[in-house]
Amino acid sequence: MGLQVPVAYRGVRCWDGGVDVAAVYLELFGRIPPLCRIAVDDLDRDGLARQVQPGTNPIGWLVWHLTRVQDHHVSEVMEADQRWLADGWAARFGREPEGSDVGYGQTAEEVAAFDPVSADLLLEYLESVDGCTRGYLATLTADDLDRVVDRRWDPPVTLGVRLVSVADDSLQHVGQALSLRGMVDPGWRFPA
Repeated sequence: MGLQVPVAYRGVRCWDGGVDVAAVYLELFGRIPPLCRIAVDDLDRDGLARQVQPGTNPIGWLVWHLTRVQDHHVSEVMEADQRWLADGWAARFGREPEGSDVGYGQTAEEVAAFDPVSADLLLEYLESVDGCTRGYLATLTADDLDRVVDRRWDPPVTLGVRLVSVADDSLQHVGQALSLRGMVDPGWRFPA
């Protein structure tokens, strides 16, 4: 069969097909907060809420939304309380403490009316959710990934698929936020 060479990338080790799934998911989710920090860094309330055109999602809403989705979905698979509710984040954002308030289905008017409050508050909420997510991810084994977590779909959604879906959604939204950053702040450049 030939020589098996281990592959290491930030703690992710593969040998003879074995993968440290916790390390893979930690690496994947670990990319989200630094990019969010870059997207909102030094933006005031107006910059966070600015729409480049009517009906578009502002940077602050995108970062809030991706954090809400992660909080909602990961707490569900953990069978734990959302940070949004348990830690009073809804009140800090001036919103009703509703667990399904994640941004899906909001009208253009509702998105435009969203108050991001501040970059610091967005990042504090993200840090709280990320801490819970990372604590959970650190416990994952390969066997955990096949657990069915949502039977409303055909085929049913497994934990592994749900986690990839949440990370993918988050990374797409933070990419949108970074693209918008250059539009709302023309002198801004992605840090080298």
